[in-house]
Amino acid sequence: MSGRSKFASLALAVSLLVPLWFIVAALGVKFGLWPWRLGLGVLIVQWGPRVMIAAAVIAAVALIAVLLRRPRRGWQAAVIALLIPLVGFAYMGWVRSQSADIPPIHDIATDIVDPPAPSARLSALRTADSANPVLDMTAPLTTADAYQGPRFARFGQQSLGEVGHAAYPAVRTVEVAVKPAVAFAAARKAAVDMGWTLVTEDEASGVIEATAETFWFGFKDDVIVRVRPTANGSGVRIDARSISRVGLSDLGANGKRIERYLTRVSAELDG
Repeated sequence: MSGRSKFASLALAVSLLVPLWFIVAALGVKFGLWPWRLGLGVLIVQWGPRVMIAAAVIAAVALIAVLLRRPRRGWQAAVIALLIPLVGFAYMGWVRSQSADIPPIHDIATDIVDPPAPSARLSALRTADSANPVLDMTAPLTTADAYQGPRFARFGQQSLGEVGHAAYPAVRTVEVAVKPAVAFAAARKAAVDMGWTLVTEDEASGVIEATAETFWFGFKDDVIVRVRPTANGSGVRIDARSISRVGLSDLGANGKRIERYLTRVSAELDG
């Protein structure tokens, strides 16, 4: 094996360490080896692109060196080595483009006038985890400490609830003509089927509280479900609220979670 082909193999080995870097950064947060601000903010957001640039440069140099002279052994390894960081950059660009129109919020509810509120038990879990404060959904978003500065001026006097409803039009209260006990059973089953950890199950008040955890980072989001009779007693109203414990933006996770959940509840009731 020539020196140039060995360099191409080395470039491939370096590039294969790139996905490992991101995996270790994420799982380190999940298993409590370091805080999420280090794993996500430093290792991935700050150093991730630098690691990919370094791997891409080494791969590009290896590819040029292999192609300059015959025999051109090792060019396949050099090409693969270059593709790995390029794919990484493409994925990062795709994520940014997808999240460009997503508002930087992490608290979504179906009912924004009278949203489900966390119980004392759930609030204690959030406090112990140094979680985000639970904001007033009817107050202007820019009155909250986390939303100060020109970056958030575009929201004007819109409340947190209004911003969420504008971004996720499918996140709305579900009204069904069934008995509260039937709706509560369906709501509970849907929560269990989605893999959430139940915190509160109170059929008398119609409240279910659960925690959803992401696979890679182990980020926890709290979900509050409320089932109560309609004003005329002809059925029930099912509301849901999903709140991230950490981070300013959820990249759409909470809104999508509620959409999937309500679809699952409706399927349970229709079945």
